[in-house]
Amino acid sequence: MRVMHNMTSDLRPHAVSYRERLSPSLWVLAAAAVSAPMVTLVFVPLDPTVALAAGVGVALALVIGLVAASPVIAVEGGELKVGRAHVPVELLGEPETASGEEARLLRGPGLSRTAWHLLRPGIDGLVRVPLTDPDDSVTEWVFSTRTPDRVAAALRRARAS
Repeated sequence: MRVMHNMTSDLRPHAVSYRERLSPSLWVLAAAAVSAPMVTLVFVPLDPTVALAAGVGVALALVIGLVAASPVIAVEGGELKVGRAHVPVELLGEPETASGEEARLLRGPGLSRTAWHLLRPGIDGLVRVPLTDPDDSVTEWVFSTRTPDRVAAALRRARAS
């Protein structure tokens, strides 16, 4: 006899409450795409068809590589994941959000030397989360995000459950 499980209860503890890919700006992707004519010009003396295929292939590889290598921010399974780093939400304090001038200060002179950080150019929003683990030499996480309020709300929900 096959036993059916309640899929909602099985999925709820590991449900993703927030996920964001910090993909490059359109200007960076456009700059990568500009490699197509340059590569094409290099290979034109060999064969124009090969040159065109090589140019398009290199440009596509660069754009796909830039997007695939972009870090992901996620609050899932009781953890905050920023890029390859992760920490249980139980070890996090109250998240703070910043944008504009306040975020610029936190990225520069206001950045603690004991902070772990992932800062992306072109992304204005910032979240700062203190760590409450006394055995950890890192005192806070500071990372870029396009929607700092949504990240903070997801962290508060994850900590409450």
